[in-house]
Amino acid sequence: MDTRYVVIFVTALTAGVAVFLTSFRQVTKPVADRNEEIFNKRAILSAVGDYLGDGVQVKDLKDDQVLDIFDKQMQQIVLNLQGEEVDGVKAEDIDMAKEKKKADSEKRLPLFVFSQGGEKFYILSIRGVGLWDEIWGNIALKSDLNTIAGASFDHAGETPGLGAEIKDNASFPRSFKEKKIFNGGEYVSVNVRKGGAIDQNHDVDGITGATVTSDGVTDMLYDGIKNYLPYFNSLRRQGMLVK
Repeated sequence: MDTRYVVIFVTALTAGVAVFLTSFRQVTKPVADRNEEIFNKRAILSAVGDYLGDGVQVKDLKDDQVLDIFDKQMQQIVLNLQGEEVDGVKAEDIDMAKEKKKADSEKRLPLFVFSQGGEKFYILSIRGVGLWDEIWGNIALKSDLNTIAGASFDHAGETPGLGAEIKDNASFPRSFKEKKIFNGGEYVSVNVRKGGAIDQNHDVDGITGATVTSDGVTDMLYDGIKNYLPYFNSLRRQGMLVK
């Protein structure tokens, strides 16, 4: 066979496949984007999973229910590191992986304020580094901005049965509930302690065999929550905290 015809055939086939894949991606993109949106919002709601009311569990919510809760009960705020609100962007559109790479002057923080039964919960997005790759999570504070109402965590590549327990073992995020991030007015965050919690207000048990991941969560919590303190301090000064 003439080499020229082989080249023409292969080129045509490659072009045809490329067109098909591009078209397929465009057709399926809206569905993929919606699924990603719901997945992210479900993870955020997991931080306040005990406060949805009527014994509702996040895992049992239908997709439309997740979107409805965000529409009716979730206020979205975007902040800079000075604690100032940033207009023109929604919190759900902030990509923390991208923000982490920016200069401090350009970084933006998403803040979600969930209202339920007359109480407000402030959900913070945090991101750090585990043993193998990035880790991230959502921390919900009660309206005193000191007591943790709940937490959810995820990771890119921690070891199953070890570091991956931050997500896979429900008892780990649950252990943060009712912990305090302040000690006598001083910001201390929460420590994931190897060998077990000592201070019942500020420690949780570390993950056995996953010291690096546990330390990564500790650092992520301290640095991540600290970024929100300028905004919370401004709320206190203005007397805007509502219980």
